[in-house]
Amino acid sequence: MKLELFSTLIPAILPLVCAAPARRDADNAPLRGSGSLVGYSSSNKGGGDSPPDIKYTLLPGQKEDPKIGSYLDFQKADNPQPIRGSTGSDDPGPRNYYYDRINSDKLAPPGTDHGQTINAQWPMGLSHNRLGQDNAGWARQENVNVMPDATLMAGVDMRLEPAGYRELHWHVAAEWSLVLNGSCRIQAVNENGETFIDDVAAGDVWYFPPGVPHSIQALDDGVEFLLVFDDGDFSEDNTFLASEVFLHTPKEVLSKNFNLDVSAFDKIPEDELYIFAGTPAPADIEKQNVTTSAGPVPRGQSYSYHFSEQPAHEVAGGSVKIVDPLTFPIAAGFSAAVVTVHPGAMREVHWHPASDEWTFFISGQGRATLFTAPNAATTFDYMAGDVGYFPKSNSHYIENTGDEDLVFVEVLQASMFTDVALGQWIGSTPKQIIADTLNLDDDALSKLKSEKQYVVAGTST
Repeated sequence: MKLELFSTLIPAILPLVCAAPARRDADNAPLRGSGSLVGYSSSNKGGGDSPPDIKYTLLPGQKEDPKIGSYLDFQKADNPQPIRGSTGSDDPGPRNYYYDRINSDKLAPPGTDHGQTINAQWPMGLSHNRLGQDNAGWARQENVNVMPDATLMAGVDMRLEPAGYRELHWHVAAEWSLVLNGSCRIQAVNENGETFIDDVAAGDVWYFPPGVPHSIQALDDGVEFLLVFDDGDFSEDNTFLASEVFLHTPKEVLSKNFNLDVSAFDKIPEDELYIFAGTPAPADIEKQNVTTSAGPVPRGQSYSYHFSEQPAHEVAGGSVKIVDPLTFPIAAGFSAAVVTVHPGAMREVHWHPASDEWTFFISGQGRATLFTAPNAATTFDYMAGDVGYFPKSNSHYIENTGDEDLVFVEVLQASMFTDVALGQWIGSTPKQIIADTLNLDDDALSKLKSEKQYVVAGTST
């Protein structure tokens, strides 16, 4: 009886068992398709059911001759498109609209751009932020890891909260700094045993030579500063820290070195400090003014320069302040200019014969075209916190594209801050040569200027 029942059920069960995989395949497609999909298919009609419906309005500058190259403020555009005059076309995506809006000269470059230059832009906002202990501060850096062609200099943007320390340390590279806001106390001892201590505030500059140990502590208002090093491969993560020196030297050796009992080193840090909270510095700096038999660092070789007290040189479109070894002798090889450009004005077209230029944008927004011989040109858009890099003798300008002052610092590896201005070169060359070369008419030739402008005022069009 049981055998007869089993024999009766087999024909009914078998179709169900065999059909099960087919149903699973229908619900969950296999990872790979059929070989019949290779090549021509009569069932493939191509394209979608209808073209994408892209709605946008071109800015006035997008309707001009592309070689005019007017700045395109895509932050005010609903749907910015890569179009200039008769060049380009619309873009249905996928896209990152945020980047398109703040980098209009990448999305819709001027018709004068050509070929490919180095990448002359890095936003510090894309750098990894190293956070200090106990909410004491942070640091983020730019070097050849993110800008491979910026070989001459690297930079760090660092913040210390009130009483926060950048730990006692030294570098293989030289360190040049501009205080961006707040104030701090800096201290050092050089190889001669000469000591140094000073308080610096926003706008001031300091410099520490390679190998000279130093420390930085924020005062009551905290501090943020820019550090520039004379090596594009420099990494802030590879500095020589006091805590690490003690941690990796046998305690028996430390005992001999300092003539202290071994137990004196039982509580040294078990890891690096880097950025950490400390005891507030005394208001009276004299209380920390330690000296040796060698005395203090001579004033003429001071590690600080109170650049904030230097008046700016005013020009038509803004102002310029220069600090270099002519006035700050210890900072051999570091020359810099803090430039302010009013809305609509621009740092005139120029190049530096003696050095690459490392630029940090402090406030405002602007753009620059880097021109590299024989015919490569790329236009970049910059915001506050960005780094720019312009190689030696490559021409460029920096135009204010916003409605507030644009402020940036140009740093050179040079014994004196120098540049060659395109306007002065053309304006001081015999007019007949210029007329024969550029086909400028007499009216244009009469308006050329033979003096360097630094920052030129905006003109109405």
